[in-house]
Amino acid sequence: MHAMNDDAHAPNTGEPPRRSRRRVPVPLLVGAGIVLVAGVGTVGALGLGGDDADGAGQGVPRKGQTVRVERGTLTEQKEIDGALGHGTEVPFRVRAEGTVTWLPKTGAQVRRGGAVLRVDDRPVTLLYGSLPMYRQLAVREPESESEPDSRSDAESATGPARTVTPLRGMDVKQFESNLSALGYTGFTVDEEFTELTAAAVKHWQRDLGLPQTGKVAVGDVVYAPGAVRIATTGVQVGAEATGNPVTYTSTSRMVTVQAPADDLEWARRGTRVTVELPDGKAVEAQVAQVGKDAAAPDGEGEDGATEGKDGGGAATGGATVTVVVAFDDQQAVGRLESGPVTVRHVVKQRKEVLNVPVAALVALAEGGYALEPAGRSGESGGGAADFVPVRTGLFADGLVEVSGSGVRAGMKVRIPE
Repeated sequence: MHAMNDDAHAPNTGEPPRRSRRRVPVPLLVGAGIVLVAGVGTVGALGLGGDDADGAGQGVPRKGQTVRVERGTLTEQKEIDGALGHGTEVPFRVRAEGTVTWLPKTGAQVRRGGAVLRVDDRPVTLLYGSLPMYRQLAVREPESESEPDSRSDAESATGPARTVTPLRGMDVKQFESNLSALGYTGFTVDEEFTELTAAAVKHWQRDLGLPQTGKVAVGDVVYAPGAVRIATTGVQVGAEATGNPVTYTSTSRMVTVQAPADDLEWARRGTRVTVELPDGKAVEAQVAQVGKDAAAPDGEGEDGATEGKDGGGAATGGATVTVVVAFDDQQAVGRLESGPVTVRHVVKQRKEVLNVPVAALVALAEGGYALEPAGRSGESGGGAADFVPVRTGLFADGLVEVSGSGVRAGMKVRIPE
């Protein structure tokens, strides 16, 4: 490193010559290709400590202030807007026919065995599963009198022999699993709807106040993956139960993000993110779902041209993909149900690196950067200190990674005046 030429003509004051430096203007940093994400980052302590004589304090470093070189983790993050809610609305495929006589309130939670609506004053009951209700579940009538009696010995002893065959299928097992989870017994959870299953169904129907037929009609049940939150009701009481009279969402709160389709490196299942809620609280979360289809930007016309353009005529915005973010702890979200949020995800991270506030950097006239050690009386020739050249690394949250043979953790440096 070379001192400026005019140092050779400086008057002899008895002090060692000082290296020329200038403060680091923000435009210079940006011009050098350094991008800072303002207000974003999870970093180690700023290290603005030290005794009061050093002028250390909290907050933005002041001119002439002394700070310490710290060792910690620097994290550069990126922000994207999101919406707090309960996820995508899904319609119930109601197969019941008749007049809607009761509807739940918006926001109500319905669990297994509860009614999502009533048609002709009969409940349409929610059960858990992935298969839709596509046929009636009942003991199948024999096709001919030559079919064998499928009943057990215990069943045969209770009455005259009947030739019946059980209904079989995965939808039977799904229904029987729910019936068992609701506390009904006396049958085996398998793929066969037997007379024992029909007997349990009669007990269930009795508890619901329905005729005890032992048969489950197509319109008696709807399935969902789990407990649901009623999102909307598309009809009024008294209307025909057609179409999609009720929609639902998850009971868990989550965040929906419309992420740019050309910036999805972070959007992978399990990616850790931080969500800043409307009340300013930061909550840990992770990517739960990433859409497979890109949507056109807002304002795009039928011909594919975006209506909003900048002064040069270039289209603004771009295609987006829906990303769903799930919270680690629902209680951490508090009582908020909806609102705008900010999602932050990690772009770069450097662990256990030396760092200082960006304001501590000194841009040398001959190029590169340095730090100004905070000399004390009796040190470095009576208080004047040589500048320590450093190499810069990651910039994040007002801090910069520094390295070099003359830099060490705990070293005190001065913010240039």
